[in-house]
Amino acid sequence: MASNRPDSHLRYEPNECCSPLLSLLVGVQGTLIGLPITVMVVVIVGLAGGQSEEYLAWTMFGALVLVAAVTALQASRIWRFGAGHTFITVSSPNYLAVTVLALDAGGPSLLVSLLLVSAICYLAVATWLPLLRRVITPAVSGTVLMLIAVSILPLTLDMITESPEGTLPGAGLYVVALTLVVSTLLTMRAPGRWRAWSLTIGLGCGCAVAAPFGFYDLEPLYAASWIGFPSVQVPRLDFTPPAEFWAMAPMFAIVALVHAVKGIGDAIVVQQASRRRPRATDFRMLQGSLYANGAGIFVSALIGVPPTTFFSSMTASLATLTGVAARSVGYAMAVILLAVALFPKLAGVFLLIPSPVLGAVLLIAIGLFFIQGIQSLVQDGIDATKAFIVGLSFATGAAMEFQNVFEGLLASPWDLLLGNGVTMGGLMAIALTLFMEFTNSRPRRLATRLDFAELPRIDAFLKDVAGRMGWDEPGAARLRSAGEEAISSLLQPDNEFSEAETRGNKPRLMIAARAVGRAVELEFVSVLEEENLGDRLAFLEEEPQVVDEREVSFRLLRHYASSVRHQKYHGMDIIMVRVEG
Repeated sequence: MASNRPDSHLRYEPNECCSPLLSLLVGVQGTLIGLPITVMVVVIVGLAGGQSEEYLAWTMFGALVLVAAVTALQASRIWRFGAGHTFITVSSPNYLAVTVLALDAGGPSLLVSLLLVSAICYLAVATWLPLLRRVITPAVSGTVLMLIAVSILPLTLDMITESPEGTLPGAGLYVVALTLVVSTLLTMRAPGRWRAWSLTIGLGCGCAVAAPFGFYDLEPLYAASWIGFPSVQVPRLDFTPPAEFWAMAPMFAIVALVHAVKGIGDAIVVQQASRRRPRATDFRMLQGSLYANGAGIFVSALIGVPPTTFFSSMTASLATLTGVAARSVGYAMAVILLAVALFPKLAGVFLLIPSPVLGAVLLIAIGLFFIQGIQSLVQDGIDATKAFIVGLSFATGAAMEFQNVFEGLLASPWDLLLGNGVTMGGLMAIALTLFMEFTNSRPRRLATRLDFAELPRIDAFLKDVAGRMGWDEPGAARLRSAGEEAISSLLQPDNEFSEAETRGNKPRLMIAARAVGRAVELEFVSVLEEENLGDRLAFLEEEPQVVDEREVSFRLLRHYASSVRHQKYHGMDIIMVRVEG
């Protein structure tokens, strides 16, 4: 694994201190990117659902407050909630079709019940993520990420070409061109301290050149009040759901699953974009981001507003362009969103930004997003099987973006859901991955305790595996040694196992051995420790030569195994070792 990466100019990682002024500056840029999506979703849901102006005003206020709260929660790590990273959180467009249908079928009370179902399903995915690790693979995540980039392109082109009536033909293209040129030049050539301003300066130049073309209508800004707090319109929860609820509940469950799969890929992208050099994915951070967003979906059901989501394309591009990924930016964005919710006049200023300017920024984000998807694919290596899965899934999803073959064949909104490129491509990748998983040879398993006293039993198990594979003595010795060093790596003297042992509660250990050609893949599943073994192995040579009794196990494990992967979840620690015969 390389120690450097193209975006190594990153000035601040999530846990590093950033000046309040710089955090506020980057927070304003993040708010500028995400706010129009939230406003668009709320307006579409309210108008398409035929709701009153009072309900629409409450929905807008509640959505902005909820987005601010989830943004702050994502920047924190409160128990299992939050990722400790900056996320640009918005109201989710994924729920547009089903939300409008629910409002039309039974009003806000039916929507509340259905969103509660969706929240439960979403949180279940976060809780059971360790069990889904063989399904939500880097290949699946990378495919979904690339398809998301493709799916956003039509919206981006619409924003680029959108111009008010009476403007010169092609005026939007001039605005886009200047925004792109300024942002690109500053991002590529500006010194580090100016790179954080690149997006802001590009936005400012785009807005300035849009003024002579007549892109601004100031009447809504003049009419907006300075301070506003709408009347509360919290819908009631119906404890006797109607027939429409049972008909639409599976639909909301499927949307939640797709939403969670997209969230997994997004969280991985944000995590990698927030580091100066590649590191093993911290799945606890991934779970924390899902838990935080799941809590947002749950609260959205209670107050009757669209659910929340986060976009890695926007978040990753913000960190890449500004060089700032500090979590303080998330707090700054939360404060700005609260101010926008309480001061309608301020919201009007943000909403004045012309669509071509926002389209130019989104175009930059899409390019970065696509590259992040490719990086997710190659991080685990690509063999012929993975290449086929990714290629077919991406081709299927991209084809759906050009033509929905289910239109006219399935009833609405199933034709829209299954005809969505991200949904269909993601489901195709998951289905093919499941097929490979179920058709692989069944692994041999051993259930024991994580204890040095169990080493003879583990050694006998691995010796039997090597014998069934027909390995010679050197190969069997290498497999047994790799297993011993993996156990030694788990049993480090300064981790939480020591505390568990003092209570007389030996951690459980599950070992699975699977034959893959002439190689054996070992999987050690136990409780979670605080250091990621993948990072330790990858950067072992870069660390200072200090006395550390654990280093011997790390070096021996890397010597015996052809590959080592480490996944850390809340309550579970998994080491996967591949040994060649």
